[in-house]
Amino acid sequence: MDHTPENAQFFLTAPSPCPYLPGQQERKLFTHLSGRRAAALHQLLSDHGFRRSQNLIYRPACLDCDACQSVRVRTADFSPAARHRRTLKRNADVAGEIVAPIVSTEQYALFKRYLESRHDGGGMTQMSYLDYEFMVEDTPVESMLIEYRLTADGPDGPAGQLIAVALTDPLPDGLSMVYSFFDPQMARRGLGTMMILDHIARVRPTEGYIYLGYWVEASPKMAYKAAFQPLEVQRGSHGWVDLAPTTGTEADL
Repeated sequence: MDHTPENAQFFLTAPSPCPYLPGQQERKLFTHLSGRRAAALHQLLSDHGFRRSQNLIYRPACLDCDACQSVRVRTADFSPAARHRRTLKRNADVAGEIVAPIVSTEQYALFKRYLESRHDGGGMTQMSYLDYEFMVEDTPVESMLIEYRLTADGPDGPAGQLIAVALTDPLPDGLSMVYSFFDPQMARRGLGTMMILDHIARVRPTEGYIYLGYWVEASPKMAYKAAFQPLEVQRGSHGWVDLAPTTGTEADL
C-alpha cells in the first residue's frame, strides 16, 4: 500500500463464519493504531477502505470473496429522496448534540435494548458495561458521540429522552460512522436513516464524505446504504468510484 508508514505491521485473523453471507468464511487484515502517527495512519487507511474498531483498523481479506465493499456518501451532490424527507419530518422533534466520547449508563441501557431487539443471538449482545466503555473510549484518534434526544414531550417520551447515539470519527475529508444504535421501540421513526441524514447535513457545507462502512450487495441488512446517492465504493487500485443506484430499503433502520 503506497505511503503506508513503515512501522505499521499488518496481521490476518483466523477464518470465521461470515455474518453477511451464509456458508462463507471471513478473514480480516488489521493493524494497531497507536503513537503519534495514529491519526495519519487512520486517515490513510480509511481512504483505502479500512474501518476502525477501538484501537484497531481493519478491512476484509477473504480468500475467495470480495463482496464487502467500503462505501461513502458524496455529500456535495446528495439530494434527499422523498422517503428521506418523510423521515426528517417524522423526527422534527429530535435534536443531535456532539458530546465527548465518554460513556454513560443511559447510553448503555439504550445500547443493550437495541442489541437485544435487533441482533439477538449475536456476539455483541453479551457486551458488558466495561466492554461498551472500551468500544467508545479506547481510541487513539479523535472521536465523538452524537446523542439524539426528544425536544418536546410526546407519545414517544418526555423532552430530553435519549433515543439514538452515533459513535463517529472526524476525518480531514468528512465523518466516519463507526457504530450507531437507537430505541428499537421507535422503528417507525427511521432513526438509523435520520442519523445518516444528520451526518450528511453536518458535512455538506465542507462538501466532504460520510463513510458508512461496508456494503454487501447480496445482504438484505446492508441494502439501506444504497439509498444514499451518490454513493462511492472503494475499488482498490481504481480508488473511489460511483456505485450505480440500486433499490434500497429502510428495513434495518
